[in-house]
Amino acid sequence: MSEALQNSNTLDTPIQFIKGVGPKRAEVLHSLGISTIKDLLYYFPRKYVDRTSLSTIGSIQEGDEVNLVGRVKSVNLRRMKKGNFVTANVADHTGSIRLMWFNAADYIHQSLKVGDLLTMHGKVAAYKGSHQIVHPEYDKLNANEISLTTGFIIPVYPLTDDLKKSGLENRNLRKIIYLALQSVENIDDHFDTDLREQFDIQDLNTALRNIHYPKDFVSLEKSVHRLKYDEHFFLQLLLAKRKSKIKENKYDSIKFKTKSYNKILKNLHFELTGSQQLSLREIVDDFLSENPMNRMIQGDVGCGKTIVSILASAIVVDNNYQVAIMAPTDLLSKQLFKNFKSQFESIGVECTLLVGSLKPKEKNKVLGEIKSGKSNIIIGTHALFQKDVIFNNLGFVVIDEQHRFGVNQRQKLLSKSNNPNLMAMTATPIPRTLAITYNGDMDLSIIDELPKNRPDIHTSFIEKENLSTAFNFIREKVEDGGQTIIVYPLINESEKQDLSAAVESYEYLRDNIFPDLTVGLMHGKLEDENKNLEMKNFMKGEIDILVSTTVVEVGIDNPNVNVMLINNSERFGLSQLHQLRGRVGRGTMESYCLLCSDSESPKTKERLSIIVSSRNGFEIADEDLKLRGPGEFFGEKQSGFVKFKIADLITDGPIIRDARMKAFEIIKNDANLSQENHSFIKQKFDNEYLKLFLKTTVN
Repeated sequence: MSEALQNSNTLDTPIQFIKGVGPKRAEVLHSLGISTIKDLLYYFPRKYVDRTSLSTIGSIQEGDEVNLVGRVKSVNLRRMKKGNFVTANVADHTGSIRLMWFNAADYIHQSLKVGDLLTMHGKVAAYKGSHQIVHPEYDKLNANEISLTTGFIIPVYPLTDDLKKSGLENRNLRKIIYLALQSVENIDDHFDTDLREQFDIQDLNTALRNIHYPKDFVSLEKSVHRLKYDEHFFLQLLLAKRKSKIKENKYDSIKFKTKSYNKILKNLHFELTGSQQLSLREIVDDFLSENPMNRMIQGDVGCGKTIVSILASAIVVDNNYQVAIMAPTDLLSKQLFKNFKSQFESIGVECTLLVGSLKPKEKNKVLGEIKSGKSNIIIGTHALFQKDVIFNNLGFVVIDEQHRFGVNQRQKLLSKSNNPNLMAMTATPIPRTLAITYNGDMDLSIIDELPKNRPDIHTSFIEKENLSTAFNFIREKVEDGGQTIIVYPLINESEKQDLSAAVESYEYLRDNIFPDLTVGLMHGKLEDENKNLEMKNFMKGEIDILVSTTVVEVGIDNPNVNVMLINNSERFGLSQLHQLRGRVGRGTMESYCLLCSDSESPKTKERLSIIVSSRNGFEIADEDLKLRGPGEFFGEKQSGFVKFKIADLITDGPIIRDARMKAFEIIKNDANLSQENHSFIKQKFDNEYLKLFLKTTVN
C-alpha cells in the first residue's frame, strides 16, 4: 500500500493511491464516477456467489463447479503461433488436477511458483482420463495474502469494457476494494444510535463492509436493507423539504366562485364519476387554503381528467386569475385547446393557443393578449415558459402528461408568477409506491372510474398469420360507420428501419388491402403542416383507417374510432398498450382492440393476456412494473430525481413507506435539520442533495 494512503485513512483519499490502481486505472474508474475511496465503497456488487464450501480434489466430478485448496507442483508455459498458454499441476492430500490459462499467460507464468498454496474456483472438465479446470479464478495464500475468490461469499461487480481492458476484472476489483476497506479504520454514520434503533437498521460501517465481504447471507441481507434505506430516506427527505418549502409560501386563497363552474357543469351531457367529484373537492380545498396547490391528478386512460381541469380552471377564472396549461406536444396542446374552447367560448371566457409553430405575427398577437390579461386561459407547449411570455395575473398552472416534462421545466413555468397553484396530470397509472416517490412532494388525487355509459373495449390476441381475418373485421366496422387506427411499434422516431417498415405497411394496406377506403399515415417525422392536416381529416371522418406510429398514444380523442390494431404488440410495455387502447371506446359504439404478435414465447403470451383480461390501468401498471421494471416510467433516473445505486422501486415498497414516514416526520419537527442528532444527516444532505433541492424548488 502506498505511503500516501497510509498517511491518509479517510474516505476522501484519491482512488489512485490504492495499491493496484495507479493513474491509468484511476482514469477508467473516474469515468464511472469513482474518484475516492468512498466512491469505490459505494460501487456495489450486482450479485454474489456462494463459495463457502470447499471440496477435496479427489472427490470432484466432471461438470462440478468447485472450490479447492492445493499446492502448485509444476508450472509450464507453452508458446504457440496462435497464442501462448500456461498449465499448472496442483495437488492436495487426496489427488491432483490440471489448471490451464490462455489469457494473460505470460503474467500467470511469472506469478505462479512451485510450492505456492492456491485457492481455486472453476468448472471441472475431463482431460485424458483425469480432470482439469480452464481459466480458474485463483488466489495465493502464502505471503500473508487473503483469498478473495474461495472460501466465502464472493461479490461479483458490474464490469464495463474499459474496466476489463484495464485489467480491473472481478478478481482485481475485489482486491482493491478489500485494500480500500482495510485502509479505513471506521466509517462514520449519519444516523446516531437512537435513530438506528428507531429505524431498525444496521450501522453504516458494518453495512459497507458486509456488502462487499459478507460473513453470511443473513448479514448480507441486513447490509442491503441498510444501504437501500439510506437511498430511499434521503430522497424522501428531499421531497419532504420541497413540500415544506412549498407550504411556506402564502397566497391569497381562491374563493369557490361557481358562476362559470355551474354553467359548464350544466352543459355537460354526462354525470361526473365519484372519483372526479372527490378530486374536485380536494382541488377546491387546495384553492381555499392559505398555501398554493401542489397536486397530482393521476388518472386512468379515458377517466375524464380533462373535464376536472376545465372545472378547476373555471373557478380560477371567476377569481380574475389566468390559467396556463402546458402539454408536451403541439398535437396534444391543440386537442386540449379544442376541448377547453368548446366549454368556455359560450360563457365568454377567452382561450388562447401558444405553440412553437405559430407565425411571428400570430405569436406577437397572442403574447400581447396574455400580457394584457385579455386571454384568460392559455394552452401551449414548452413555448409557455419562454422569456417573452409575460402573464398578467397567473394563478393556476396545469401540466398535462407531466411525466413527459422535467422538474426544471415545470419550475420555469411556475416562476412566471408569485406562488401560482400547480396541478399536474398524468394518464400513465403509476403504482402508489412509485407515485409517492416520483411525486412525493405533491398531494395525490386518483381518478380510477370510467365515465358512466362508456362502452366496453373488447380486447383480443391474434396471431400474425390471421391478419387477413383482422382486416376483414376492420372493413366490416368501417362500413358500419366507424374508424380504425393501425399502430406500428416505432419506439423512437430516429429508428429509420422501424419508420420505413411503418411507411411500407401503410403503402401496402392502402394499395392492396383497402384500395377502396381512405387510408392515412401519421408519424413523428411528418412536417407539422402535414401532420395537422392528416389529423384534421381523420377527426372530420374523411380518413377511414389511420396507420400510425405511437404518436397517437396521446392527443387523439375521436369518438368515432372503434377499432385499434396494434402490430408487434410484444414490443410494447403493458402500460403503453393500455394507453394506446384508450384511444378507442370514447364514443357510444362498441369498440375493439386487437393485439397482433408472431412471438412464440409463452412469457409474451402470458404478458399480453393481462391486457386482454383487464381494463384497470393501475392493475396493469403493477404487473408491468413487475415484468419490465420502472424504466418505462422514469427512464434512467429511476426516482425522477436520482439514479439509485442499490435501491429498487419494484421490491422496496415496505422500505420506501417506512423511510418516507420517518423523513417527513423529521422535517415536520426540524425543517432545517438544526437539532444536534440531525447534524450528520444535514451534512450528507447538504453535500449530496442540496444542489438538487435548490435546483428543483421555486423560492
